[in-house]
Amino acid sequence: MKKDEDIVKIFTGSTITVNILKEELEEAGIPSLVKNDFEAGIVAGFAGGIPNLADLYVNESDKKRAEPFVKEISGTN
Repeated sequence: MKKDEDIVKIFTGSTITVNILKEELEEAGIPSLVKNDFEAGIVAGFAGGIPNLADLYVNESDKKRAEPFVKEISGTN
């Protein structure tokens, strides 16, 4: 991920689905970032967020390239 570029959320779903999608994007050369508020809260010493729910982010410039992967995994057209 580029530090000076904005990132955008492209998908929210189960941790498993998000990690599968992340792997597919990275195989296609699209860097991504997974954010899981529940796990982050546990690491910080408090509980927050929803268990087993994560967000997937990509660089804004990669959003259009990532959208077909999201549609495929989410079953939308």
